[in-house]
Amino acid sequence: MTPLRRDLVLSALSSPGQFADIEAAHLAELARMQSSDCLSHAPTNEPGSMAQAGKAVFDRAAATLALIALFPLMLVIGMMIRLESPGPALFTQERVGFRRQIFKCYKFRSMYHHMQDARGSQQATRDDVRVTKFGRFLRRSSLDELPQLLNVVKGEMALVGPRPHAPDTKAAGRNFADIVPNYDARHCVRPGITGWAQVNGWRGETRCAEDIQMRVRYDMDYIRNWSIGFDCKIILLTLVRMFNDDTAV
Repeated sequence: MTPLRRDLVLSALSSPGQFADIEAAHLAELARMQSSDCLSHAPTNEPGSMAQAGKAVFDRAAATLALIALFPLMLVIGMMIRLESPGPALFTQERVGFRRQIFKCYKFRSMYHHMQDARGSQQATRDDVRVTKFGRFLRRSSLDELPQLLNVVKGEMALVGPRPHAPDTKAAGRNFADIVPNYDARHCVRPGITGWAQVNGWRGETRCAEDIQMRVRYDMDYIRNWSIGFDCKIILLTLVRMFNDDTAV
């Protein structure tokens, strides 16, 4: 599948009527990809499968090594957060995970402690007054996501997969499931620290229906075409784009 560039989609949005054909095509694609044939490719769809076991071992081993290697950096980040504003260095937020199970997702705190949103009812926006100066750097570089390596070790997340959403997060005031047909199909795999949608520019605030439609399109593309090699490609793309992504908020 040839991915649509974010700038192409946004340019279509700027002209009335031009997005209709793109949206219709993507919804048709979503319906096709969310079929049982698509989900049969999911690495965690069948308990005990070799794909599931291989991905779980790879993810947990890599996350453990990453935690050991990155511990000094994470310690410094934690100290910087505490020095800038009162409150704990870590922030936990409820997210919807594998098979719609709610879990506590770990992040470095990027907002003032008294302004945090535990259920994601108010998304972070560009120039959000709740975000601290150092927190803004953490969010733009995605370093605030590093504590999610603990979620991977615990088996709640994967290194790569659809990004987990908070229960109350919406797009244009609407629940994601009301916008995208079979939205819950993305929960047939464990959510990831990074994903195919994110490295293709679909991250940050979901301001309109098209934002979540495109995310789910890439999520289903990932599930259908999953492999260890695909995971490695996404991880490398994530590292390359950490400090060069203007979609982060």
